[in-house]
Amino acid sequence: MPRILLAFALTCLLGPVVADERTEARQQIEAARKDVAELQKLLKQIEQEKSAVHKQLKTTESEMGELEKQVDSLQQEIDRSEAELERLDEEKTTLEGARIEQQRLIGIQARAAYQSGRQEYLKLLLNQQNPEKFSRTLTYYDYLNTARFEQVERFNETLRQLANVEAGIESQQTILAEKQDGLKQRRAQLAEVRKERQLTLAKLDKDLSSRDRKLQARKQEQAQFERVLKTIEETLARQAREAEQERQRALALAREEQSRRASGNTASGPLVSSAGGNFGGPFANAKGKLPWPVDGRLVAGYGTPRGGDARTKWDGVLIGANLGTQVRAVHGGRVVFADWLRGAGLLVILDHGNGYLSLYGHNQSLLRDAGEIVEAGDPIATVGNSGGQEAAALYFAIRQQGRPSDPALWCRAQG
Repeated sequence: MPRILLAFALTCLLGPVVADERTEARQQIEAARKDVAELQKLLKQIEQEKSAVHKQLKTTESEMGELEKQVDSLQQEIDRSEAELERLDEEKTTLEGARIEQQRLIGIQARAAYQSGRQEYLKLLLNQQNPEKFSRTLTYYDYLNTARFEQVERFNETLRQLANVEAGIESQQTILAEKQDGLKQRRAQLAEVRKERQLTLAKLDKDLSSRDRKLQARKQEQAQFERVLKTIEETLARQAREAEQERQRALALAREEQSRRASGNTASGPLVSSAGGNFGGPFANAKGKLPWPVDGRLVAGYGTPRGGDARTKWDGVLIGANLGTQVRAVHGGRVVFADWLRGAGLLVILDHGNGYLSLYGHNQSLLRDAGEIVEAGDPIATVGNSGGQEAAALYFAIRQQGRPSDPALWCRAQG
């Protein structure tokens, strides 16, 4: 009986304590759930802001690439206009010399005519004792008059040509001034875009200030990169299968035709392109024979750590080169991608057949569009620092059946 009373007493004393602890635990769980929800909301907001910044960077760098092309085009037009202006100035100098010489000859003739006056001609008309001499002298005077008229006509024609050339010079100077104004405006726009890019990069650097954040961002960029490549490789593989099926059908038709005729043509293999001093055989046989895509210095080798972090490595190489230097195709192929890609900036990908791809990233501008066929040595882009790079450099990689391959094994040994 005393034990029962004791248990009852303990229950009465401890019951409220347990209930209070349970209530407090529920409150803590609810508070933690709210904190998690707030954190998830904050993380989602940060991710949206990062996505917006990357989108802004893509737009800015794409606009920079287009403005660079416009600046180059205007500069070429200005060079042509200046050359035309120089030619017109030379023509004007020549015509001025001709005008002065013709003016001098006319002056001489005018003075001679003034000095002789009309007396000799009047004497000839009044004295007609020698008809033969009279006829010859008349002919002589006619020749002189004709020569004077022709000299005056040539002088007038020179004046007309000179007026036309001066009008042409004035028109060309007006056109040149307009083009120079246009170039000035484009360069001002480019400066604004570059300033905007610097602000965008500064914001990105602030968002990715810690080492772990940069590592995570790189992993995300690489994953997106791999997805794009996988999509491209799957598309190419499907196209290759369809092409092979078409070839097999063509072979079957050829065999049927051959069986019906005593002689026939056999199907020929696919053509390969060769240009200049570049390697013209199949890409699979090009190891050690390809040129590098740009003159420069290797600033990051295949398999070396990226950004000093051993946890991420380069799957290609990084070649330092001057901003705006032309990037050339190392082998003939087809452009399968030409656009901005997060982590790679303005990127060009060439398909060389049989599962071989070459990649060119961080460009300033793109000179080719997807679907175009290029030959070895053709310019496809210009070196830049898009994709968040600080210095101008070209990302160059080679993929073999979807797997990265060291470009140094394929390109000629650098000096």
